Amino acid sequence: MDAFLTATFQTLPLPVLLLVIIGSILILGKSADVLVDEAVSLSTRWGVPKMIIGATIVSLGTTLPEVSVSVLAALEGNPGIALGNAVGSIICDTGLILGIAILISPPDIDKRLVNRQGWIQVLSGFLLVFAALPWSNLASTFTTGGRIDQGTGIVFLILLGVYVYLSIRWSRSKPGELEAGLDDTTEYDESPFWVIFIKLVVAITLVILSSKVLIPSVQETAVRLSIPDSIIGATLVAFGTSLPELVTAIQASRRGHSELAVGNIIGADILNVLFVSGAAAAVTKTGLEAPVSFFTFYFPSMLIVLILFRLGIVFSKDKIKRPFGVFLLIIYVIATVAGFIFKG
Repeated sequence: MDAFLTATFQTLPLPVLLLVIIGSILILGKSADVLVDEAVSLSTRWGVPKMIIGATIVSLGTTLPEVSVSVLAALEGNPGIALGNAVGSIICDTGLILGIAILISPPDIDKRLVNRQGWIQVLSGFLLVFAALPWSNLASTFTTGGRIDQGTGIVFLILLGVYVYLSIRWSRSKPGELEAGLDDTTEYDESPFWVIFIKLVVAITLVILSSKVLIPSVQETAVRLSIPDSIIGATLVAFGTSLPELVTAIQASRRGHSELAVGNIIGADILNVLFVSGAAAAVTKTGLEAPVSFFTFYFPSMLIVLILFRLGIVFSKDKIKRPFGVFLLIIYVIATVAGFIFKG
């Protein structure tokens, strides 16, 4: 199928290729959105506390497009897209999506919850950079780049399990922390169990298939436009696979529950490190290559966005104000434009 798609896309005009990319991104976002809704409905029927659903299933579900795209890209020998998607999604989630959510409805924040998750968010970003460094020869960082090896990817997945476990414990430590918000912003499917199960399977299938279409189409487009894979992965693909978080953030903010968007994005950033890059590195013997451009531009951009968001939370009182949302959007635009200007 992969060879067939690659050969097919090579014969398509550029405008048609761009339409294929847009269509794949839209299907990817919508199918992931359905996946989250049906998973929540199924878990509710099984009697799983809604606070646990919010801390685990929702955040894991909205990160599935990034995981699917990055794993497939790694298996097909395109580490630039795999790692670029993870890093680009963090920049997109924290800058663009949170910025929009804050502008729509400035969120009240629980400092205890946001600080606890926020520090893990920042530490995850630094962990990704440290894992990619060529520790045997640090002097080669800016000449040959680095690599996240397969063993490190497996360690990331183990840390993912630890994070999910701790999130469950923390959600239980303060009853109702997520429950009220999920009651108001989530519509539960009252269909029979077998209908929900079929919807879940179809949604997962569409996530995988749309990802398989997206990868070769962006590859071909990158070749024709002379744009490196890492640039495409960190911008267009990263934005597309972040659509579930964007939809969730806008929905929650419009209903006056933008604090849920903040929590979901923080969790998604953590999962982009542990789940997305971890899974992509774990499935390949050679791991994920981190080109020089990541150390000169993408990693610094990611860390700057995460640190600025952390500082914004530290200096906020009980509400994040709209000017900070504008600031996050400006940072996202600067990072995106600079990525095209200094592509390499």
